[in-house]
Amino acid sequence: MNENSSKKQSLSSRDKKLDLASPKIMGILNATPDSFSDGGNFNEVDAALGRIGLMISQGAHIIDVGGESTRPGSEPVTEQEELDRVLPILKKAISQFPDTFFSIDTTKYRVAEEALKLGTHFVNDVSGLQKEPRFVDLCVQYNAGYVMMHSQGNPKTMQKDPTYDNVIADIKQFLKVRLDEAKEKGLKNIIIDPGIGFGKTLEHNLKLIAYLKEFQDLGCPILVGASRKSMIGQILNDRSVDDRLTGTIAVHYHALINGANIIRVHDVKEAHDSLQVFNAISSKM
Repeated sequence: MNENSSKKQSLSSRDKKLDLASPKIMGILNATPDSFSDGGNFNEVDAALGRIGLMISQGAHIIDVGGESTRPGSEPVTEQEELDRVLPILKKAISQFPDTFFSIDTTKYRVAEEALKLGTHFVNDVSGLQKEPRFVDLCVQYNAGYVMMHSQGNPKTMQKDPTYDNVIADIKQFLKVRLDEAKEKGLKNIIIDPGIGFGKTLEHNLKLIAYLKEFQDLGCPILVGASRKSMIGQILNDRSVDDRLTGTIAVHYHALINGANIIRVHDVKEAHDSLQVFNAISSKM
């Protein structure tokens, strides 16, 4: 095993074990009309199920379903609208693909609760318990996993001059405080995410990838999601969203080298190819 990998080699959720001895892929399913990359493509249940099946066949281990865009500048949606977008998809997908892990990407309590009732395995919370601290008790109740992501501000305003004293130390402290509180309440299956692009400048994002190892001593698997994000467009001279695949693979490969256990992606086939190369090289180290 790569010496840079997290010491935690498995994670349990809903009586299923996610093997993290080698990195895993989380495929993105946006059931939204306005997500920055694929908004509007998978709103209908049949289209969403087709996309989920394709991502699984290409190598996705987890499918992350979201019903509210969190792109910079996005407007919030109502609880009912978000429920109407995600529940019909999850209801069919979880039964149709029983060997796959599913996560619900939300900051709303009822959306998470209804998704967990259907058998969803993880709550992926971009606010890191800032909006809904009750997620801890909810995940304990359902024996579900929890993805704790750092963000500064909210999606509508988060990219308006984000500042830190020390981006690595500040985010690490944010996560540590909430991890300690969550563990005290009995939540064990936690994944941490430094939150690339969520209230960060390009410089902040680059430092997070470069110093990702600093987060390993928090003792949790690390998720990184940089797929097609604006940091890649900035590096590549304002490259369009649809032309950021190579940059995405490069950023995620650096994240894997520096200890990422899960990468969250739009392009599963290409991510899986890069992961196979990574695993082959890492096995010789």
